[in-house]
Amino acid sequence: MATSTMVDARSAELRRRAEELTPGGVHSNIRLSAPRVFFERGQGAWLWDVDGNDYVDHLLGQGPNFLGHAPAAVLERVAEACSKGMVYGGQHELELEAGSRFLDALGWPEMVRFGVSGTEMVQAALRLARAATGRDRFVRFAGHYHGWLDNVLLAPTEDGSGTVASEGQLASHLEDSFVLRWNDADALAELLGQHGDEVAAVIMEPFMCNSGAIAPRDGYLRRVRELCDAHGVVLIFDEVITGFRLALGGAAERFGVVPDLATYGKAMAGGFPVAALAGRADLMERFASGVAHAGTFNSSVMACAAIAASLEQLTAERPHERVEQHGRAVMEGIERLARDHDVPLRVQGVGMAFHVSFGEDRTVHDSVELQQLDLERYQRFSEQLVAHGIWVASRGIWYVSTAHGQAELDAVLERFEATLRAGEV
Repeated sequence: MATSTMVDARSAELRRRAEELTPGGVHSNIRLSAPRVFFERGQGAWLWDVDGNDYVDHLLGQGPNFLGHAPAAVLERVAEACSKGMVYGGQHELELEAGSRFLDALGWPEMVRFGVSGTEMVQAALRLARAATGRDRFVRFAGHYHGWLDNVLLAPTEDGSGTVASEGQLASHLEDSFVLRWNDADALAELLGQHGDEVAAVIMEPFMCNSGAIAPRDGYLRRVRELCDAHGVVLIFDEVITGFRLALGGAAERFGVVPDLATYGKAMAGGFPVAALAGRADLMERFASGVAHAGTFNSSVMACAAIAASLEQLTAERPHERVEQHGRAVMEGIERLARDHDVPLRVQGVGMAFHVSFGEDRTVHDSVELQQLDLERYQRFSEQLVAHGIWVASRGIWYVSTAHGQAELDAVLERFEATLRAGEV
């Protein structure tokens, strides 16, 4: 079992080498704030580092490993397909299987385009909306993540307006959007009443999954749908994280509201790097008649094989109820242990994705309320969880996979309690 005295000699050596090779020793800035552990392998819901320490994984690669690490059926399908070639620079039959399974699983969209990253597909969706409406601006919401490019990357502010999040980011590019607090339909109605003729799209995470695990208020998504229809605005759901995770049909299925366009990634391909944009045919067909979207690795053999195999498994097994139940058991266990140790932890979300933090035990409805929690304390606590063998994100989000079972539940609660007993909270 992992302990707070875990050996990290090999990881420390690799960290030193990595810092000589790449800025900060990492290839994604999100990892700058994470413990510098070097992993050797993953299987199911477990990770092992290069020093032999094991971890119950509730980060799941930031969400993609919904089927757990190294799912056999996906790996076998990808290996078989790639043995014949990986990138043709043209079409192949596997695109059709992947596309068909994708659209059938979601139910609502009519057409799909495959890409590589969620960041890319968000930009494609916004471009499509501008082309369809002839308008320039879009509405987005504080705390919702839509990628790292200049026109969508926002750092949180106390009032929810947001600001640039990076040196070198052009603040003028943020003028493309109106920024609102989420879960406030009246605020959106007021803005569209004043500026509706400027707005091409409203884009949102339909369930705030990247941070906070914040659900929409009852009726909120339906009211947003009605407002977009009334003002001729394209409604875009960013389901890069929620798609295929909150339900087979994602947040659209779970909450019963259908967008015009939606972006997908993460859970759709068993851990392989792929993303998608799907939606109404009259919008999507514009890609074939004037709206540019390209990419050398779009619909690669590897990607399409991974999509087809992953969605075949999810469609056949329908694991979401089981994943929900497991996640609820973890949430309830964490809450019980926190009470037993008189630690002011709060847990919010759904079984597939929930948020753990320090603060007042009340429901959080948007990013402004989220920032009022003691997020820095949780970040320190997350480092202790990692030291005790639970791999989690420092921002508080926990993910659950189809590979998590009773053994993982027992292990994570035992290790969570050991962290609390260590008293370094």
